[in-house]
Amino acid sequence: MARVSEIQRSTAETSIRLWLDLDGTGASEIHTGVGFFDHMLTLLAKHGCIDLKVKAEGDLHVDAHHTVEDVGICLGQALKAALGDKMGIRRYGHALVPMDETLATVAVDLSGRPALVWKVELPPVVLGAFPAELGEEFYRGFSNAAAMNLHALVHHGSNTHHILEAVFKATGRALRMAVEADPRSTGVPSTKGVL
Repeated sequence: MARVSEIQRSTAETSIRLWLDLDGTGASEIHTGVGFFDHMLTLLAKHGCIDLKVKAEGDLHVDAHHTVEDVGICLGQALKAALGDKMGIRRYGHALVPMDETLATVAVDLSGRPALVWKVELPPVVLGAFPAELGEEFYRGFSNAAAMNLHALVHHGSNTHHILEAVFKATGRALRMAVEADPRSTGVPSTKGVL
């Protein structure tokens, strides 16, 4: 069964169309108007083997905040929809990813309960048109809308680009593991019977 979903979301601040295929090859077409953010989403898709298309128009004349946060919300909604009843998936995923001087860990639980733990220290810098602090805003919107636990921890790192890149790559790899079919389990991976 195809694990594909499409989300369209419009507010007074943004208009977003997002499509994903959890069983893809990592192909992506990302257009948010925020170049660095496009780069990060491309990495997430590639390392997650998730096919992803994003077209976002936002109030970038104000700043990138609404666009980044709302794309996170849409990605979370799309992930949740594509997973359906979560029958037979691994549920948990984790990845430890180096990026030059940086080392990051991301762990996820597709539990149906939203929680974000963000242990990522970032200096107040702007990467292109992307203030580094928006990394956390994206992840909060993403984890809440997907109803998943997401823990991001940077063990060490000094280059802000490398820090965020390691986190996004690790997220893709952790999600790839969590959404994979578990050959030893055919039911819902919970003693409750639902997720």
